Parts: sequence; C-alpha cells; structure tokens
Amino acid sequence: MHRVWSVLLVLVTCSIVPGEDFETRPPKSVRFATFNIQELSLKKLSEVDADGHGSNSQLLNCTEILQRIRPDVVLINEIDAPSTPDDREQINPPDNAARMLVDRYLAVGRNGLVPLDFPYLYIASSNTGVPTGHDLDNDGKTNGPADAFGFGRYPGEYGMALLSRFPIQQDDIRTFRKLRWQEMPENLMPDGAGGRPDFYSAQECQLFRLSSKSHWDVPITVNGKVIHFLCSHPTPPVFDGPEDSNGRRNFDEVRLWADYLNDARHPVWIRDDQGNKGGLSADADFVILGDLNAEPVRGDAAYGKRAIELLLNHPRVVDPRPQSMGALEQPNLQNLPGYAEFKTSDFGRLDYVLHSKSLKTLQTGVFWPTKDSKLFDLVATSQSSSDHRLVWLDVQIETGGERAANPGAKRQQ
Repeated sequence: MHRVWSVLLVLVTCSIVPGEDFETRPPKSVRFATFNIQELSLKKLSEVDADGHGSNSQLLNCTEILQRIRPDVVLINEIDAPSTPDDREQINPPDNAARMLVDRYLAVGRNGLVPLDFPYLYIASSNTGVPTGHDLDNDGKTNGPADAFGFGRYPGEYGMALLSRFPIQQDDIRTFRKLRWQEMPENLMPDGAGGRPDFYSAQECQLFRLSSKSHWDVPITVNGKVIHFLCSHPTPPVFDGPEDSNGRRNFDEVRLWADYLNDARHPVWIRDDQGNKGGLSADADFVILGDLNAEPVRGDAAYGKRAIELLLNHPRVVDPRPQSMGALEQPNLQNLPGYAEFKTSDFGRLDYVLHSKSLKTLQTGVFWPTKDSKLFDLVATSQSSSDHRLVWLDVQIETGGERAANPGAKRQQ
C-alpha cells in the first residue's frame, strides 16, 4: 500500500506542478499566490546597485521565485506597511514598500527570466508596532513589541501588500483593522469572563483589536469577473503563556473569515473600518490568501476544533490541497504520512490559497524544489529567501476582459 501511495503521489504531484519553470498553465486560467517573504523591510528594499536595482541577496532569490511562478495576483506577507504612529489610516503612500519591491526587483529580469510587473497594488496600515500604551504581555513595561496592537518593533512591521495585474476596485475595499476583539460573539479573549483566564484588564479589553495586522476584502476585476481577495496574517499561536493569548487570538482571527462567509448567521456584529456592517454576499466569488499560522494536523484543538478547520470544512470553501516533493525531503514531520507533502514551511502547513466553490481549480502547488534541483538554492535555508514557501493556484476564468500586460499600464497609488 505504501508503494502504491508513493506512485500516486508522484503522479499527482507531476500533474499539479508542470515543470521547474512553472510557466506552463492551462488556457483561460489565472494564477493566484501567497508568499510570506521573511522580514521584508524597507531597509532591505533600500539596498540597490549602481543602476538603482535591488541588490539584497534574499530579495533577489524571492524575485526569481516570483518570476518563475508568475502569479497574476499575489499577497505578500511580512512586508513593511505604511508607518502610522498616530494610528491614522494611510493607504498607498507615493513611496511604499510594495512599489519598491515591484520597481527595484520584480521589474528586473533575473537569470534570463522575463521581468514581472504589477500595475495595481494595495498596501495599507497594519496594527503591528502601533503603541497601545498598555502592558499587554504583563511584563511590567508598556513600550515593548508585544504591547502594540499587533506584535512589532515599529509601526507597520510584518505588514501585507497585494500585487495585481488586474484592476483593483479601490473604492470597494473593506478593511477590519480596528474591529475590537470583544465585539466578536463567543470570542476566546482571556478576559476572565465565562471561565476564561483573567489575563487582560477591563481597560485593555476595551481597546484590544482582533486583527494582529489587518483583515482585507479586496475586490479585483479578473477577466470581467469580480473576485474578493480575503487577505490576512493572524498571529502565531505560540510565544505566550498558559493563558494562551496568542493561540486564542489566532483562532478568532481565522474565525473572522468563517463568520464573514456566513453573512446570514452574523449579519450585525462584523463592522469594517469604513463603518459598514455584515459579511460577504452568498453569491460572491472569493479567494482566501495568507500565512494563517494554523495547522490542519498538529494544530491545537483545545477549543473544540483546530482553527483552520473553520475554513477547510466551510461549505463555501474549496481546499485545493497544494503539495510539493521538496517538502517530503525535510527531516521534520516525516512521521506524518499524508501530511508532510502539504507543508508550506518547516513548521508545517501554514500558508493557504483557498477559493469559493464557484471557481474551478485547474492546478496548484507549493514552490519547494527537491535537493537535486537546480533551483534548490532558492529555498535551501530560511536566509535564502524565506522560512515559508510560495503557494500558488490556477483557476479557470472564462469571461471576457484582459489583464494589464505591459509596464506602461496605469498604476494605482
């Protein structure tokens, strides 16, 4: 049986991953991806050569990965977001990290690859590093990275950016950065109520935000079809104490999207930063992108189920189950057959591209070359590119319309 499974795995993987250049894709398809580029800071993006092109070795490897995968829409996690120390919303400033990534790196071909341009982008404020003035981690100080609305050493660290070759409907974007945790019914906040640990003070509970970075609903017109890209990067469910503050927050951050898709059940409590209530309409097409920091196998099920099960088992969601052969070669998690090949990092399966049942999966994969591949150096260590792997998905979009196809297309700032 093990031999049969191994053969089937090879066949399935080969059918999913169409070669090392990853550029062959079915007709009438579009490609979506998520990529957590470890600590993608403005400092790294500022490293340039004499021609003004990016020169940071880590980001050059990430550039090659992206130019090989060639996504039409990609969410970047851990990129510096606009700095907002006064907590004002600041969206798409003229010189932002996302535009620097596109212009200094992706627009310059690597190792003979075709440059990659994203005329449309969305980047906005993050809760990370924004001070609360409170001692949220109970260490006697109020100015540490864990005392911010989201863990961060400075405002905007570990933010998000969405890059697109298709037009973004900027006026219809919904953000949920300021939604307070206690507004979620039956939340898991350790506030001392309902038998939960007494960790946060009443004043802290009043101001505590649910999202550690932000949650975005970004509508993009893809070949004439509006698709809602639901983007987030929940806090890791570790680095806390017996109160499990991060584990509880991660669970509820993931749950926000599950409730968002259950508009009929939760039409009132969800309120975006623009003041609008309610979730996503039942007939909307959507894609869920991000490093969700939630495992389907090893994750903590202390709250009745693992957090990611809220999405993987949701009646509106399809899990295309991307995999790679490279993940099977890693020393950890090999004792979990049927799971190791789906890993997206050394920590397990954390990064997701899920989609609505109204969209059709054509092929999917994780960029994780094997050790005998000429591309293995791109992912050999976490310093090579990232401690996470890029996850991609091809879906079929048959309606009319064209993606932006040239670097001269109008940019959204």
